[in-house]
Amino acid sequence: MSLFVEDNPWIFLIMTVVIGGGAAFLAGRALATKWRPWAMAVLYMIPLGLALRFFHYALFNGDLLSLHYFITDTLVLIAGASLGYRLTRVSQMVSQYPWLYERSSPFSWRAKGAP
Repeated sequence: MSLFVEDNPWIFLIMTVVIGGGAAFLAGRALATKWRPWAMAVLYMIPLGLALRFFHYALFNGDLLSLHYFITDTLVLIAGASLGYRLTRVSQMVSQYPWLYERSSPFSWRAKGAP
């Protein structure tokens, strides 16, 4: 039993990071587009984490009821959702309020004229 992955790190990378993380990224983007709070993204990742845990069990004979791996998978999903949420929110703020804000980095904005 390793810290993050069950038996094969490739299964973790493909199922959790690529497929699950991609779904989480898109969910975070959708929530930001609808101006929902960030906490909803975290709450939505819990059922997605349960579904991902089931896919690990059904497809690769992983542990279904492992709290450790569920938390690990859900944290990866929360990270993906947060990334999608933040990138979309920055883009929204800069494009919808161009007289107030300018992009200061991919993850933040600042008031126009601020140092």
